[in-house]
Amino acid sequence: MTENANPQESRAKALYKQGFASFAKGEVEDAIARYREAIDVAPGLAIAWNGLALALAKQGRLEAAIEAAEKLVELEPDDPLSHTNLSRILMQKGLIPEAEDAKARAMSLQMKNR
Repeated sequence: MTENANPQESRAKALYKQGFASFAKGEVEDAIARYREAIDVAPGLAIAWNGLALALAKQGRLEAAIEAAEKLVELEPDDPLSHTNLSRILMQKGLIPEAEDAKARAMSLQMKNR
């Protein structure tokens, strides 16, 4: 599939990259806006959900961060990193049993993928 075969996905990835650059510069609000734009264009773009979850968590908007991380896990149920990020955000919110469950799932997937 060529880059032009799916212009929506290409646009969403470009928006994600803009969000990542903003996040790296500490411009978290702009990063969140770009990640949300990417998701509006391509709702299944998992990397944008990951960026959104991490940016929201950095701002302390933990309920929204958890929702984004849960969507990431839904999109990538076999990716250990998705579960790890959910675990970290749950831990930040103080939801220790839930965080431990997500961590255990991540570890199980890591062992399975070896």
